[in-house]
Amino acid sequence: MILLVLPEIAEEDRLLHQARRGDRAALSAIYNAYYPPVYRFIRMRTDAAATAEDLAADVFVELVAALGQGKGPRDRLRGWIFRVARNLLYDHHQTHRGFTETVLDEWLPLPVEDGPEAAALHALRSDNARRALHQLTVDQQDVLVLRFGHMLSLQETADILGKQVNAVKQLQLRALDSLRRALRQMGVSDDE
Repeated sequence: MILLVLPEIAEEDRLLHQARRGDRAALSAIYNAYYPPVYRFIRMRTDAAATAEDLAADVFVELVAALGQGKGPRDRLRGWIFRVARNLLYDHHQTHRGFTETVLDEWLPLPVEDGPEAAALHALRSDNARRALHQLTVDQQDVLVLRFGHMLSLQETADILGKQVNAVKQLQLRALDSLRRALRQMGVSDDE
């Protein structure tokens, strides 16, 4: 399973403050710390690795341009960066897309048992989970991946999605409820 690893808030604030003053080393540190998680976040939504690389790089081009104009984030750097990533990705696709096949397979747990029976059962569960997840809104998909796939806190998820923590809690509850209903409609019980 792939996890997003983000810098500590205090370190992020220090780097942002320095970058706003034009410190190139701070900009480089921000890029080095955030490029890998931004790339993985974008890669969840695109099948082409090269496209994800280009879009992730564009996030930092926008950051440098915004800071150069005296704009950009004043605080909550991670929220700003991931909102830009989402916007660039949605502009690229022109529509809201769900999980890619690759990402969903990485997110779903592998079967414990080996053998063809276990592989077939995992494929069936993956297919059911994929179909159920595609019935969720993009925000619901994002909150589930960020909270459970990447193990981010409510605050980190809220920053990335540009929402309040309480809104993320509600979105998560609705996403889990919708996912449960979709799986039941497919004949998948809660204990499978």
